[in-house]
Amino acid sequence: MHAVVKNKRNFRPGFTLTEAVVAAALLLIAIVPILKALTQANLNSVIIERKTQSLCLAQGKLSDIKARSIYGFDAISSQSNEVLAGSYLCNTTIGGSGNLKTVIISVGSDINNNGALSSAEVEITLQTQIAKRWPDS
Repeated sequence: MHAVVKNKRNFRPGFTLTEAVVAAALLLIAIVPILKALTQANLNSVIIERKTQSLCLAQGKLSDIKARSIYGFDAISSQSNEVLAGSYLCNTTIGGSGNLKTVIISVGSDINNNGALSSAEVEITLQTQIAKRWPDS
């Protein structure tokens, strides 16, 4: 009987080329959905940020209109494409007559940079009614 003795000097721990290719392929397969999910999460974050900023600006505009209506109820009027902050625009529609007015405020980001707020760019629309504080008698 002859015993087979392995030479320990010829054994090198590590990866073969096949193992490295398979590992790289598995990483590639796993990383594509992860990158897609991160991209979608970033896009959703930008959308939420724009809507939140639009809501804050619309609420501020509404507060301004309410404050001005206390002493100048008949003077409040509609405005189009008013610049609020940076690239955010606001359309204000005032309707009604007498002692009650309907106020509609639409705010959005001017995505196409044309200076006008289109219906596709509107992020937030607030609608309320304002009553005259001291009606004429």
